[in-house]
Amino acid sequence: MDNNPNKKRANKWLALINIPIQMGAIIFLFSYFGDWLDEKYPHPKVYYSKISVMVGVALALYNVIRQVNEINKTQ
Repeated sequence: MDNNPNKKRANKWLALINIPIQMGAIIFLFSYFGDWLDEKYPHPKVYYSKISVMVGVALALYNVIRQVNEINKTQ
């Protein structure tokens, strides 16, 4: 079989390059959803956009930690 260490290193770099793209997509989608909720259900004391962005950031950080742990397991 082809157990080339350079190929494994390249796969690891590809996984690391995709992490910021995934973070940006998750945070953007949650922000967009929060803005939609703010427009659909306006209320002076509820900030759907801010809450949803914070949930998106938490979810994105969880995803990053999970992916980095998975990359470290395969070493």
